Amino acid sequence: MRALARTLAVSPTTVAGAYRDLRQRGVLVSHDRSRTVVGHRPPLSGRLFPDVPPGALDLASGNPDRQLLPDLAGALGRLTLDPPLYGVEPAHGPLLDRAAAALGEDGVATDHLAVVGGAHDGIERVLEVHLRVGDRVGVEDPGYIGSLDLVRAMGLTPVPVAVDDDGITPAGLAAALDQGIQALLVVPRAQNPTGAATSAPRRAELGALLADHPEVLVIEDDHAAAVAGPGLHPLSDPSRERWAMVRSVAKGLGPDLRLAVLAGDEDTVARVLGRQRLGTGWVSQLLQRLAVTVWEAAIEDGTLERAAATYAARRAALLDALTERELTAHGASGLNVWVPVPEEVPVVQGMAARGWAVQAGEPFRIDAPPAIRITVAGLPVEQAPAVAADLADVLDHRLGTRRG
Repeated sequence: MRALARTLAVSPTTVAGAYRDLRQRGVLVSHDRSRTVVGHRPPLSGRLFPDVPPGALDLASGNPDRQLLPDLAGALGRLTLDPPLYGVEPAHGPLLDRAAAALGEDGVATDHLAVVGGAHDGIERVLEVHLRVGDRVGVEDPGYIGSLDLVRAMGLTPVPVAVDDDGITPAGLAAALDQGIQALLVVPRAQNPTGAATSAPRRAELGALLADHPEVLVIEDDHAAAVAGPGLHPLSDPSRERWAMVRSVAKGLGPDLRLAVLAGDEDTVARVLGRQRLGTGWVSQLLQRLAVTVWEAAIEDGTLERAAATYAARRAALLDALTERELTAHGASGLNVWVPVPEEVPVVQGMAARGWAVQAGEPFRIDAPPAIRITVAGLPVEQAPAVAADLADVLDHRLGTRRG
C-alpha cells in the first residue's frame, strides 16, 4: 500500500480506504494478512448427468426410484385454488405446519421458517445474505457436486472437511476452524456421495468444537429426510448466532416439486425472506399446496415409509455383497454407496461394459482419494451380488487388484 501511495502520489490512508472498499465489493480478496489478490468467480459449471449406455442399468444419476414416489396426478385432481394475487403471504400455512411437525420431531427449532425453491436455493440465499466473495466455507470432502459448484460460483473459498461413516470428522472440522472458515455446509444424513450419517456421539464431538466458534454460520442440507434411513442428529443449535436447516421434499416426493422449508435463527430467516421478495417474491402457492397434499397422503398411505425401507434394503444388499467380495464400501444411509478404487475411469468403463452405469468420484472430491459412487435407489436386491461380482472382476482384470 505504501508503494502504491508513492506511485500515485496520494496518502497511504487513501490507498487503504480504496483497498477496503474493493474488498467489500468482492473485487479484492485478502489471504491470511499476507497477500491481496483480485477476486474471481469461476465460469459456471456445465456439468451434465453421467451418460447411461443403452441397455445399462442406471446406478449413476442419483435419482430416486420413480416407482417409490407418490402419485402426483391424484393430488392435482384434489386441489382447489383461487389464483393468489400480489401481496400473498409467501408461505402456505398447512405446509409450514407439516414441516414444523416433522422438524420438531427431529429436534430442530421451528420458531422461524421460510419456503424456498429447493435445497440449493435455500443454501444459496443463506450464504448470500451472510457471506461475501473470498470468505471460506467448510465443505464435505467428498461432498455433493452441486454444493461444491455453488460455493465456487459464488466466489467463496471451499475448505475441505474429511468425512467418514459418522459424518464430518472432528479432526477435519478442527482443521477447517483453524483456517478461519466463516461457514460450514454439511449434509447430516444420506450424505452424497458417501451415504454418511452424523451419529449422536459424533454430533456431541462436533458440537463441542463449534461451541468455541459461535460466529461460524452452520448450514445443514437434510435433502433426503423421510427416506434417508437413520434419525437426524442436527448440528443446528438455536443457541448459535447463525444457523439454518434446509429440508427438501425432492427425494421423498419427487424432484419436480422444487421447494424446501428452511428453519433458522430469526435474523437469517428474515434476511432470506427479504432477499426472496426482491427476486422471485415467493414460491408458487400452487406448488406449495400440491406439496403438502402429496406429503400428507404419502404419510397416511405409507409411501414414505415403504420407500425408506426399500432404499435401506437395497443399500444393505449391495454393502453385504461387496463385503463378501472383500471390497471396502460406505453407505450408512440414503441412496448411494461409495466404493474406494485405485483408478476411477477404468472402473467406470469396465462396469459400463458389463451393463452397470456408475459415477466416477472425481467431481465429488477435493483432497479425498479416488472412488466410485453407486446409486442403489433403482437396484433390485437380487441384482446386488451381480454388481459386486462384476466390480470385483473389473478390479481384478483392469487394474490387477481389488484393493483401493
